[in-house]
Amino acid sequence: MISARLICRRSAGYRLCLAAVTFVFANPLLAASVALEEVVVTAQRKAESLQDAPISIAAFSSDALEKKGIFNLVDLRANVPNLQMTPHPNSATTARVYLRGVGNNDDQITQDPSVAIYMDGVYLARNLGLAQEVADIERIEVLRGPQGTLYGRNATGGAINVITRAPTTEALEFTQSLSAGNDGYFRSKTSLNLPLGDRLAAKLAYMSMQQDGTIDNSGSGVERFGDRDREAYRLDLLWLANDNIELRYSYDASQIDDTPPFVERVPLHPNEAGRPNAGSPSVENLKANDVTPSGHALSIKWALSDTLELKYIGAYRELDNFTHQNYHAGERGDHATFITEFTIEQEQTSHELQLLGQAFSDRLDYVVGVYQFEENADSFDTTEVPEFDIDLTGDGINDARASILAERDVTIDNRASALFGQAIYTPEWLESRLHLTLGWRTSRDSREATLRNTNTLRNITVAGGLPLPFPTPLELTLADPPGRGDRDFSNSSPSFVIAYDLNDSTNVYAKWVKGYKTGGYNVRASSVERFNAGFDSEQLVSTELGVKGEYLDRRLRLNLAVFSADYDDIQVNVQTNPNDPTVTDVLNAGQAVIDGAELDVTALLGESLTLNVSYGYLDADYEEVRDQQGRDVTHEFRFVNAPQHSATIGLDYSISAIGFADARLSIDYSWQADKIESSNISDGHYIIDSYGLWNARFSLADIAVPGGGLDAALWVRNITDEEYYVSHFNALFPSAIFGDPRRYGIDLTYRF
Repeated sequence: MISARLICRRSAGYRLCLAAVTFVFANPLLAASVALEEVVVTAQRKAESLQDAPISIAAFSSDALEKKGIFNLVDLRANVPNLQMTPHPNSATTARVYLRGVGNNDDQITQDPSVAIYMDGVYLARNLGLAQEVADIERIEVLRGPQGTLYGRNATGGAINVITRAPTTEALEFTQSLSAGNDGYFRSKTSLNLPLGDRLAAKLAYMSMQQDGTIDNSGSGVERFGDRDREAYRLDLLWLANDNIELRYSYDASQIDDTPPFVERVPLHPNEAGRPNAGSPSVENLKANDVTPSGHALSIKWALSDTLELKYIGAYRELDNFTHQNYHAGERGDHATFITEFTIEQEQTSHELQLLGQAFSDRLDYVVGVYQFEENADSFDTTEVPEFDIDLTGDGINDARASILAERDVTIDNRASALFGQAIYTPEWLESRLHLTLGWRTSRDSREATLRNTNTLRNITVAGGLPLPFPTPLELTLADPPGRGDRDFSNSSPSFVIAYDLNDSTNVYAKWVKGYKTGGYNVRASSVERFNAGFDSEQLVSTELGVKGEYLDRRLRLNLAVFSADYDDIQVNVQTNPNDPTVTDVLNAGQAVIDGAELDVTALLGESLTLNVSYGYLDADYEEVRDQQGRDVTHEFRFVNAPQHSATIGLDYSISAIGFADARLSIDYSWQADKIESSNISDGHYIIDSYGLWNARFSLADIAVPGGGLDAALWVRNITDEEYYVSHFNALFPSAIFGDPRRYGIDLTYRF
């Protein structure tokens, strides 16, 4: 059973929490044998109970993922308080991830995210593709707060750890899942586990999914905005070489042909626009995206003794990416306001060696390791403005018209290496209730990047008969001087934790930890010189206090964490030209303090009813921001994607009256307060209003059918058809991308 989070406040949520807890404490009918299942996590590179790990974690088992309809990481955004995932306007297949108010609002290959994403221990530098969706996921862990020691650089906000289920040599297993729903939704996933002897097994998986968007394209090109058309493959091999050595290899490949999301012109807060049904007839040649990530991973475990293990994790991944977006067709004439296209070719290689062991009669658990990472990429993007006015004479009167094609060619060559170690020691004194953790990571990064910008004026035409000394229409190409940056960064990230078991059911901990995000370059800089200079790394130091407990014979689980983070040298993105949102400068100009809390509660309200409630609180404020001239402009900046309050509540009821299957009804509600979407107040009030989403699922599991078992489920998401923004930004006009409308359907799964 997965834990949930809650802070009881003076509201309806408070009364519900109080009633639930009172019911659990007062109800004598609960049998002693009814208890919450233990949750096992590997956040500290070892298997341990969630209750023993001194970390604020939201963990989802495969059962919980299925119940909530979570198929990929983006689906987590409504289920984890203090976690935000929003699509990038230029590429909705790229998620901008924020944890505890820390994240990256831009998508550039010269910049790294602030939340690290791992799959089976492999760092995913560019989070594109369906590797998580096609895999047989055993568990997803969301680690909130800096994870500098074990998860390295670029984990100042936290880390998301995806753990897949390995092949097994024990039995032949087959699973076929089919889903269908409204708006043309269809999803098929096939998985086959093949024992190939006593020591060798393989697992094959294939997934495909299609869904129609809800906004028609009234112009030319693809039929709709927001269509989803995806497929993915995965191969897993497990070889038990002998009793001490285990090798696991995996390969995954994805094909994403989604069409671009619709970008609507909307008013600024507090006004809102409704979800449209169709785009403008002025849309020309709308194209589908073409995103093809793939990768290999190899892990080797060697048990050197009963208390010592050597582990190697190696991976190679590559990405071919084409994305297209049409902005505001018909808003400025009979064309799109502007059109963007991105092409990226990227590859990464990583190697990690870990030594894990116990010593002093298992009183010391430790891991030491070395890490190496390389990344190379080429990016070519274009921004086309089909039509705009020009003042040729400098008198303030537009007397000509042209189109412009801006082309940007970028390359990166990144290297990273690290040495790390963590030790957890439990001394004999104090009845072995005290646990001391010390961690350290030394990192070094080398980052190179090049930039070439070209602007071409095309189809220049002159109004009013103005004489010119050249024929028209005219094409004129202007190229900026090439840019190049080459910088090295180094950092040491320590961590220290004191944990104490108050009794057999409750433990408390205090944690001090440092995280760092490497520096980089900004391709949208206002000048080549600004690009060449790049920007420095940023650091975050977090102090966290936590308590974890299980009560009433493990029928009530309560986990609370409160934290305060000092955030220094923040990489602040400053829009230097209010008339051109594509021009920004990144400065290490910010200092901030982020305070917050997460409280997780799970309660068995009876033998068949489970309540999960979660709540996250954030108070993020800039202490100081200085512009390029050194002026204090703190009052102009706000934290983005950091709603002050976010919460989820869920009820899970097992229905015993249906004898031929395990029946279950699950209902959940997720809510978040207003959140700011533009860091600079001068941009305007880019605020997404608070909203809540209801979801429900009724399932029948383990229905006996010839040769195996059948699961069936009816589900609906966004029951009330709430209209809400998932992204709100400046694209010459105030703009927004809408969240999904009501979705409903049926799932069928056959397995043997």
